Amino acid sequence: MMDDRTLSLRVAAAPLVATGLRRLHLVAADGSRLPPAAPGAHITLTLPSPAGARPLRNSYTLVEADPERGYQLIVRRTDRSRGGSHHIHDRLQPGDTIEATVPHNLFALHSQARKHLLIAGGIGITPMLAFVAHLREARAAFELHQIASADEAGVFAALLAPHPGERIQVHAGRDACDIAALLAAQPLGTHVYTCGPGAMMDRIAAVAAELGWPASHVHREDFGAAGGEPFTARLARSGIDVAVAGDQTLLEAIEAAGIDTPSLCRGGACGVCILPLSEGDPEHRDHFLSEAERASGCHIMPCVSRSRSATLVLDI
Repeated sequence: MMDDRTLSLRVAAAPLVATGLRRLHLVAADGSRLPPAAPGAHITLTLPSPAGARPLRNSYTLVEADPERGYQLIVRRTDRSRGGSHHIHDRLQPGDTIEATVPHNLFALHSQARKHLLIAGGIGITPMLAFVAHLREARAAFELHQIASADEAGVFAALLAPHPGERIQVHAGRDACDIAALLAAQPLGTHVYTCGPGAMMDRIAAVAAELGWPASHVHREDFGAAGGEPFTARLARSGIDVAVAGDQTLLEAIEAAGIDTPSLCRGGACGVCILPLSEGDPEHRDHFLSEAERASGCHIMPCVSRSRSATLVLDI
């Protein structure tokens, strides 16, 4: 252990579960008991970045979390990685230690739901694995639909093999699952949980709204993508200009400049990293600010949001 906010973890095992998918089993480096975590929780790992730059902080959902046996997560190796997934796949070995935050949960199951509808796309299966284990044990009503590309359907079927049954389906092909029919068939009181590509989650949210689902019954988790045009962030109080690369988040650029700013989920959901904005045209990508707050142009979530203008001026 390190303090009440960070953990020192040791890699107990790191097997490949499929091509490009590695499962990490992490235990406390000092052998102590880890903090408990409810299904849907995530931890943020501090990982070395290429060329000795400032370390990366990547968030991953816990597939399993047992205070005695440790945490497990599954990481996909991505070609567009900024270095985090490559480090986990190519360099991290059993016995290595790694720094992480304590678990935080921004994607919890709702105990009052009449039924839980789980829809995952690709590696978005990770929180669903924890959900399924918990819901089965609780004998709760649920169903899971995993949407995968045709060539990866077998991979996700294998990950779900420990949870057989008609309530779990793997759909081979992005259009193989009729989202509208699926949502329309659910009983009143159902909550839907989505994790996967942003376009898929946006579509599910739009269809749910068209069908009259309460917004409070639609939940999503994503960690955001950095991609976009480069721009400059002017930190007014610090008196410095920070270049934000196309494959870098605004938050990462600020941190690389040596300016510490609070953060938690790093996916635009929690609101911890919100910063005051005084000039510029922000491209909001978060799921925290209201439409009115976005229209005011006074704040930005630097973990996921970017700039449409060449320069953003932040009051930090």
